[in-house]
Amino acid sequence: MAAEVLCCGGLRVDYLITAHGEPHLGEMGGNALYAACGARLWSSSVGVLARAGANYPRDWLETLSMQGFDMRGVRPLPFACDHRTFYAYLDEDTRDDTNPAAHFARWGLPLPDALRDYVHSTPGQDDPHAYEPLAVQPDDLQRYLALSNAPPRVLHIAPISIRTQRYLPEAARAAGVPLICVDPGERAMRPALQPFIEAVLSLVDAFLPSWQEVRTFFADAPPGDALECARWFATRGPRFVAIKLGSEGVLVYDHRRGHAWHLPPAPARVVDVTGAGDAFCGGFAAALAQTDDALHAALRGAVSASFAVEGYGPLAILRADEREKQQRLRALMARCRIVR
Repeated sequence: MAAEVLCCGGLRVDYLITAHGEPHLGEMGGNALYAACGARLWSSSVGVLARAGANYPRDWLETLSMQGFDMRGVRPLPFACDHRTFYAYLDEDTRDDTNPAAHFARWGLPLPDALRDYVHSTPGQDDPHAYEPLAVQPDDLQRYLALSNAPPRVLHIAPISIRTQRYLPEAARAAGVPLICVDPGERAMRPALQPFIEAVLSLVDAFLPSWQEVRTFFADAPPGDALECARWFATRGPRFVAIKLGSEGVLVYDHRRGHAWHLPPAPARVVDVTGAGDAFCGGFAAALAQTDDALHAALRGAVSASFAVEGYGPLAILRADEREKQQRLRALMARCRIVR
């Protein structure tokens, strides 16, 4: 049996400095896991599609399996890979993933030995002509399908190699996956890669970028505000577009109905915003699989994101209280509004 929601992306070892100068070093992370945990708030059947180098902590994979995630989609590699991710938050909406030495020095903190040769977290991801070692490839999906004997209801592709985002949806469609969501990521959303992004748009049901990524993508010729940008994406293929606005919430557009809504952030006590966007996407994908409704998907995604920011690491999301989850959902439904 396949997972209802299959989350494709990276398995990472996180090193971060919060906006208040608090370091968190060598912790479980990665957009595949944040998305999977966000989806898990709404679905009991969630799997991970990723690659793990020989140096990735195997006890983390065992922990995730014990938490009930379908980990058959994780392909172990026979060689070590660079799973490191570094982020320094300047505020809740702005982060930098380069020059860790400068950021640790800014807070008077020693640079961890593990980051001394660090450049950035996604080397090679913006190359449309080659897969980097941790990039999920179509045969990784075929491997999972052979083990599960059925396709998932929805495949969510988190920020990963642009080549993965270009060719994995084709393989998923051919295998009978009915719903595909993509969060493109900042490396892919550059004007020079527009032909590849347009190819991705023609293959997916939901496109889930951040507003910062959208502004970068349209740097040379912006079509207008967030809604106009969402319409531009939707006319090229996806039925649904959700643009994550950080601390301003999310704009969601249903191209079939011609309707758009703005959702403010769900109420939360912000501790760490790492993975909030990925948790939103996971919650969105799970709800879309169950309802085929963009607004309901965005509402549930926003609730998933609200729990992601209240702790450190993806597994903190799973501590969400069911009663509080439903209260946040109701509060958010009362505050969302139609946009034009």
